[in-house]
Amino acid sequence: MGNCVFCAIRKGEIPSAKVYEDKDFMIIKDINPQAKIHLLAIPHTHVPYLDMMTEEGVNLLGKILHKISKMQDQLGISDGYRIIINQGENGGQTVNHLHIHIMGGEKLKDM
Repeated sequence: MGNCVFCAIRKGEIPSAKVYEDKDFMIIKDINPQAKIHLLAIPHTHVPYLDMMTEEGVNLLGKILHKISKMQDQLGISDGYRIIINQGENGGQTVNHLHIHIMGGEKLKDM
């Protein structure tokens, strides 16, 4: 957690374009967007990987997904979106702090 970019963003040490924040998580704009709209939902608690989550973390993940679905209009993704969680180096995870990619705003390519 010592040099985690997402923890530094949460603490205000690194600027970000926050779209939403509450006591448990934040949604920010991705600095390297892969779609017209590319956001990151990031829990405030530092947990590197899904398999390290506690029961409380699992509940928070559900809360985040529910909040995303309720904020579709505000996020600009009401016409459809993709949610991705990369895990580990081979899975494309570049920051070892669990986060959810939210992409939309256009017709996304098949994977």
